[in-house]
Amino acid sequence: MLVVEAFGSAVLGLALSWLAVRRMPGRLPSARVVLVTGALGAVFGGYLTHYALGPGHRTLTASLLGAALVGAAALSLLLRTRPTGRAPFSLPSGG
Repeated sequence: MLVVEAFGSAVLGLALSWLAVRRMPGRLPSARVVLVTGALGAVFGGYLTHYALGPGHRTLTASLLGAALVGAAALSLLLRTRPTGRAPFSLPSGG
């Protein structure tokens, strides 16, 4: 069962990262970095969820949900901010 969870988590992570590359190409680094980060983050999330729930659980859905959450969190760390044209930590002028 753990092999199915790991494979499902990797596929889910690749799907999430492919979607992120397609929807936000200018705000992410290279596609290879995004795909690897999404897949590894999701596999780690699936493993973490499996470990947290304990040996008695038999739900694939819970592990895949944990994989999706951790994979999305890992992908969000790669996002770049949009340039605003002003210096960081500057206040807008009143006049």
